[in-house]
Amino acid sequence: MSDAQLAMLLEQSKGNPPPQNGDIQALRDWFEGLNAVFPMAPETQVQRVNLGPCSADLLSSPDSDPGKLVIYYHGGGFIMGSAQCYNTITSFLAQAGGVTVLSVDYRLAPESPSPAGHEDCLHAYQWALAQGYQPGQIALAGDSAGGNLALSTAVSISRLGLPQPAAVVAMSPALDLANDTESHTTLADAPLLNRAMSELFLTVFIGDGDRRSPAVTPFYSPLPVLPPVLLHVGSTEMLRDDSVVMAERIRVAGGQAELKLWPGMCHSWQLFAPALDEGMQSIVEAAAFIRRYMG
Repeated sequence: MSDAQLAMLLEQSKGNPPPQNGDIQALRDWFEGLNAVFPMAPETQVQRVNLGPCSADLLSSPDSDPGKLVIYYHGGGFIMGSAQCYNTITSFLAQAGGVTVLSVDYRLAPESPSPAGHEDCLHAYQWALAQGYQPGQIALAGDSAGGNLALSTAVSISRLGLPQPAAVVAMSPALDLANDTESHTTLADAPLLNRAMSELFLTVFIGDGDRRSPAVTPFYSPLPVLPPVLLHVGSTEMLRDDSVVMAERIRVAGGQAELKLWPGMCHSWQLFAPALDEGMQSIVEAAAFIRRYMG
């Protein structure tokens, strides 16, 4: 593990803490600025596309196969983040996988509370099918809130009887919204995402609604058989057990889940790529998993 790299990055983040006044726009500006320092992959092409209820960035590298599409859902607690904010992850994913990446700017709370974001993410998959992409050449991916959205979209696809995508990748997915699992207590003060910040996100996103509802998370309801799923999660993050439990539930339902617990990694460490070796390694392994099931 690159202890020195991660320690330096976490120390730098302490010097730029999130605003504490509850101002959503201030939080969004802080998050965009935090991630703007990390570069895109060289020679990335970005095209803005209109999906209907929302927009997205279509990213490709010189080696991207235009017929292979990864639909990426960014993190940000359902209230912040953007396609542009996640250009580092999505551009290196396009480069490593030789794929095109559709990075979705789904609607955010509080302007568009639950389940608007989930509806937009399902619509992005339907849009891809309407554009002529073959389901076996589409994968879903996301981190944090976006990991929730990727898995939720896969569940909705199955329940609607739509053709399933080739694979799903969820990195540090936010699934246990009711804080039932052990790591939500034992790692409640973890860096980058702690219990207090998570509560703010969920209060804005769900309000007084049911945090166990299938409209906001697939974690508590019986699962259909999903496409092959890769789960990456850090050993020191609050959401660790979300992935551990979800992997087991996917297998019990008859699906295939690969779980990798990354020693010492914090929440959504892929955002630090390429300044953190494990960040880039996670993206490269996700790309390899996707290509394996795309054929």
